[in-house]
Amino acid sequence: MDINCVIVDSVDPDRLAAFWSELLDRPVTGRIGPYVWLKRRNGLGVGFQRTDGSKAGKNRLHLDLESEDPAAEQARVEALGGRRLTEYDPGGFLVMADPEGNEFCIIPRGSFELDDEGNADYLTDAPEAT
Repeated sequence: MDINCVIVDSVDPDRLAAFWSELLDRPVTGRIGPYVWLKRRNGLGVGFQRTDGSKAGKNRLHLDLESEDPAAEQARVEALGGRRLTEYDPGGFLVMADPEGNEFCIIPRGSFELDDEGNADYLTDAPEAT
């Protein structure tokens, strides 16, 4: 087996797809029933499924997005309607949330250090949440 798609439950899949489309530079390619799809890349699809309930609690699964400049990406996420989740700062990861509260990390491209507890060290230059 292989992973075909990542599906995100959403109260407003059009709005959430627009956020992720801009963030990932993947255009919206279709709408079928309760689903909105982004352009497939490297064999992986990303879709948003309309659901009745809003997100509650911490995600059990999240995406790690890599960037040459995580701090610049933080500012872009915030400009698009996302926000930084500062409660995760002690772990050293830049954890963000999309407009519906789904968590994801922005990590540096390439390697970075982790301590024995799994804490990262790349946040020293990341700006505070606005």
